[in-house]
Amino acid sequence: MAYFSRPQSSNSAVRIVNPAEQDDIAKPQAKRDSPQRQCRNILIYGSCRFQDKGCIYYHPPSDNSTNVARPESPAPASLTAQAVNAPVFVPKTSLNTFTATSPTPSHSFSPSPSPVPYYQSHEEYDPYAQQQSTNGHGQMLDEQDGANQYQQADPHHLTYLSDHMAQAEYDDTVNSLGSFYSSAQPSFVRQSLNYHLYTHPIPETFTPSHFISDTIREELTKRCEAIHSTPLAPYNVPDELQGYHTLVPLEPTPSDRRKFFSWFSTMYRATNANDGVAYALRRVENFRLMHQAAFGAIESWSRIQHPNIVRVREAFTTRAFNDNSLVVSYDYHPNSQTLFELYLRANQQSYQQGSRMAGSLNTVIPEATLWSYIIQIANAIRATHEAGLAVRMVDPTKILLTGKNRLRISSCGIVDVLLYDTRQDIAIVQQEDLVMFGRLVFALCCGNLAAMNTLPKALDTMGRIYSADVKTLALYLISKPGPHKNIAQVIDMIGKGRLLKEMDEVQISTDRLESELMSELENGRLVRLLCKFGFINERPEFAREPRWSETGDRYIIKLFRDYVFHQVDENGNPVVNLSHVLACLNKLDSGTDERIMLVSRDEQSCLVVSYKEVKSCIDAAFSDLSRASR
Repeated sequence: MAYFSRPQSSNSAVRIVNPAEQDDIAKPQAKRDSPQRQCRNILIYGSCRFQDKGCIYYHPPSDNSTNVARPESPAPASLTAQAVNAPVFVPKTSLNTFTATSPTPSHSFSPSPSPVPYYQSHEEYDPYAQQQSTNGHGQMLDEQDGANQYQQADPHHLTYLSDHMAQAEYDDTVNSLGSFYSSAQPSFVRQSLNYHLYTHPIPETFTPSHFISDTIREELTKRCEAIHSTPLAPYNVPDELQGYHTLVPLEPTPSDRRKFFSWFSTMYRATNANDGVAYALRRVENFRLMHQAAFGAIESWSRIQHPNIVRVREAFTTRAFNDNSLVVSYDYHPNSQTLFELYLRANQQSYQQGSRMAGSLNTVIPEATLWSYIIQIANAIRATHEAGLAVRMVDPTKILLTGKNRLRISSCGIVDVLLYDTRQDIAIVQQEDLVMFGRLVFALCCGNLAAMNTLPKALDTMGRIYSADVKTLALYLISKPGPHKNIAQVIDMIGKGRLLKEMDEVQISTDRLESELMSELENGRLVRLLCKFGFINERPEFAREPRWSETGDRYIIKLFRDYVFHQVDENGNPVVNLSHVLACLNKLDSGTDERIMLVSRDEQSCLVVSYKEVKSCIDAAFSDLSRASR
């Protein structure tokens, strides 16, 4: 038992001390148990300027040789009972609603949850200290609310807290607490994709295409985003409309709407519940259909499939908008623009003021592009006239530019329904198509919708910018109708040379699309490799072996996965390098003899293998899984 006994001192006699000395020895303990606790000004600022002016708290004796060190973290004794029982601070706005100018805190800010003793009730803090607003380091704290809860505050925390307080004051001024939480929705900020990681530069030997943009991948990605995007602001639209849902307006605000003959119309994007494809719906407001036979023209238009005509799908009437509306469904071409928005809207105000006649330099259409537009519109009119119909919509506000120099005539067939009661001879309305075509050519050449109102000035402007063939064709289109005036004559006036050049551009664009498709085949190979990785790595149990993916060839595959995706730099930060991933996967798919060193996560194993050997391991492991699945 001697081993467990306490060591005896050399002098085991009991020391007899003076009672006064005993009181001095126990004095610090008594002070710690007394209500006189240490002044928090000492803990926060290192000194208290009210120490000699009646501060009732304990001030430890200062040591001139050493400075009072601030605590690194909030001590439990610095929080009052009111701070412990106070509710948790919850900001009224989430972090993702802050603007880009709001500072980001370096780390999370929360009061210490440690319990604190309940002190006797008396004056919580020095009343003089409540007048202090800043300390020597510029940290803004309210002495009554801030210093009693937080001993030391970081400038990032304080700015972050002040933003919350400012936002809370604003919300309390504008909305009540209940209405704020019921109406507020988290705003979504779309993060732009890194298009440069996916779009390859065009080779110098590759012929530029007239119809294919150099950033075709980026444009296709934006079109997909436009199809699936939803507006943040609510719209007064029905939830379901004859099998269509998720209606989104495509045209400007109601104050900027243009009349569709005698009716107002609105374009919507909607998703068909049957096939899940997005369509464009043209709604004509306050239209009452008197004859069901008027939909016969829609059936005829739905059979026309032409590259320069937006295909008509169906038409129906509805009262879902609280009125009698006619709705016609068309194919949806996202991110398309009308010729009016692209070339005429910017100069329309200046032309109305009579400032100038010719278009500005940035809106003048090159003659090669103008002839391409003329050929495409003439081709669409030819297909319509051969089908026994009339376009009746050769208008810059209804012709869409759906791609690079690609035109499509939209809103076809809807006029036949609206003007069914005033049916005209088909030959007359086909002649009107040519006249509207001529007015469109004048408007595009002069940059003015009202160019035909001053025909001499329009011809002068056209003669100074374009060749005589453009002026001859435009004058022929607006001439008086006759038996020999038809779309075939217009195509003959365009000339075989321009038509053959247009066909060459179409073939060049086909070659460009095939080259883009070849690059997409590479993506399919890499996706198959990633799918095999997913099937093999981290598999919980296979062939009655819980560590199947951790042994044999599968262990090499796991180490290779870490080599490709889980690399870190010298500071331990993850390396996110898409070029490294693509290079490794391409070498793996081709099975090169290049050797790499694979290191285990615990750095106890090191393997030197080639990409060919890793590929063999993947094929063998995937074959085992395939046989088991069959």
